[in-house]
Amino acid sequence: MFMLQKVLLAVALTSGIATGASAAGTNEPAGIETAKPMSSAEIYRLYNQNSWMWKAGAGYFSAKARRFTAWSRENGSPSFGMGRWFITESGKLCFNADWHAKTGTATAITCFSHRKKGGLIYQKREPDGQWYVFKSAQTQATDEFAKLRHGDYVSSQLGRIETSVSKTK
Repeated sequence: MFMLQKVLLAVALTSGIATGASAAGTNEPAGIETAKPMSSAEIYRLYNQNSWMWKAGAGYFSAKARRFTAWSRENGSPSFGMGRWFITESGKLCFNADWHAKTGTATAITCFSHRKKGGLIYQKREPDGQWYVFKSAQTQATDEFAKLRHGDYVSSQLGRIETSVSKTK
């Protein structure tokens, strides 16, 4: 029973990441069928030393030891994640993190596939997400890519979130 609760916690903690970007429903975007998986080097350049700003939090992809740190206030509940990020040969960015919340700690691996065609980059949360345009040929303010910011936008909030979570345990 406890293991099921840990899994449900991990899923809940990572559910707010890039969910709004797949508003296209079940229809795949034009061009996805001929798009090629991005190389490890291309994905590294996209995320390395960048923070991904989410609706209620952020995740930072550090170059040092490929450390991944994140915080969230999804549904008003503070949580934070600490772990490592990695890139697979098949064009996936993944992060393996221990997520801490008032209800406990759970480990979760979250992955996103990336494909490229010309100047377009497509992304899909694995395993069951829908493909969507992550970056338009001419970047749009509404692109998920526009939420990547150079630098660490996580550390300044991480201490407060960590304190908030640990005080209530």
